Amino acid sequence: MIQSVLSIIVALGVLITFHEFGHYIVARACGVKVLRFSVGFGKPIFKWVNRLGTEFTLALIPLGGYVRMLDEREGEVLDTQKHEAFNNKTVWQRIAIVAAGPLANFLLAIILYAVVALQGVQTVSPVIGGIKADSIIAQSSLQIGDELTWINGEDVASWQQVNLALANLIGQSGTYSFRYIPQGGSTEIESEIRLQAWLSDSEPVGLISELGLTPKRPKMPAIVEKVLPDGAAERAGLKENDRVVKIDDDLIEDWQEFVGIVQKSPQQALSVTIVRDNQEIKLMLTPNSRDIEGEAIGYVGLMVKPVVLDASWYKETQYGFFESIAYGIDRSGQMINLTLSSIYKMIKGLISIDNLSGPITIAKVASASAESGLQSFLQFMAYLSISLGVLNLLPIPVLDGGHLLFYVVEAVRRKPVSEKIQYLAYRIGASMLFALMLVAIFNDIARL
Repeated sequence: MIQSVLSIIVALGVLITFHEFGHYIVARACGVKVLRFSVGFGKPIFKWVNRLGTEFTLALIPLGGYVRMLDEREGEVLDTQKHEAFNNKTVWQRIAIVAAGPLANFLLAIILYAVVALQGVQTVSPVIGGIKADSIIAQSSLQIGDELTWINGEDVASWQQVNLALANLIGQSGTYSFRYIPQGGSTEIESEIRLQAWLSDSEPVGLISELGLTPKRPKMPAIVEKVLPDGAAERAGLKENDRVVKIDDDLIEDWQEFVGIVQKSPQQALSVTIVRDNQEIKLMLTPNSRDIEGEAIGYVGLMVKPVVLDASWYKETQYGFFESIAYGIDRSGQMINLTLSSIYKMIKGLISIDNLSGPITIAKVASASAESGLQSFLQFMAYLSISLGVLNLLPIPVLDGGHLLFYVVEAVRRKPVSEKIQYLAYRIGASMLFALMLVAIFNDIARL
């Protein structure tokens, strides 16, 4: 819990600061007096005033921020300062100031992805380890051991890229092509799959597994790294470093074999043979049961000891300074496109609203990415920054995009939208955001 909270505070703190700094720096460049630059809401816990009279504050609730500018609509302005008021600037200057926040988020994402590239990008080749019978991918000519290279117009050299390419297919219907190199071969082969409103009515557990694929994995002995408290494994007497070698009369050579038997045996007593300190011991293990999509699945509360992979499993790409910037721009463009596409599909009903996530899910992902290492956390921050930028550019009143919409209308009509219409639109926009937030939080709680 502490790690989740700290991870999300760090991530949001950096993202919000960068967003508001975008507004601030362009406002100052346009000659607008900034009264307050705040990261967070509520009671300030830190204050500092610079020589220009701007108050910088760090507030108690780190869920947003704001830049408060001199504005005649929000209070009395001295005649000597009217030229510094936001509302007295040209419509194009106001557009630049408002747009600067989301654009700063996109810039931050490019920087973060570039930093990742400078460190060297290590990926796992998308080699097929298993194909589920009667799945979508089973329609194709793909076989175990083949390596994916291209999906629906996008080159893929890692499972991460496969996942992104599949994300663009959510909600789609039609025939889609992919290419692969057969095991032991060198020439690409093209095949097709047929989709019908793919995953439009559900929240995907994993796009790769939903398609029917299992990545190639190394043989992982069923050696226990950690026994979770109050679980079935602890009650049965399993301990760290135990190796499961047999269930009933079935030999266990791999962790996935053990997991498969456990998942199929909720509330069923299993005779488990383990090796502990070079001695075989028999235990009785009764998996607990959890309901997943109406099916009872067994689980026991164990974590497997990971294996160390040799270099043959990985591809590592090194980038120079300018190449890393190009990588950052390319990755950011992909993620912006994916985010916009997902929003469009959700509006059209091609993606279930169950996919909306709120602060609980974001905190969990932040914690998991931080635990996975610096590169993983930086990539999470980059995607979150893009999501924040895209969200703020949506033409919804109370968001930056709503303000931009009014200013664009003003530029076209050559006169501002009436304050009465703006006030009504802001109330509608706030209601919409509040409703979406409630749905997202409900989804978060349901996932728990």
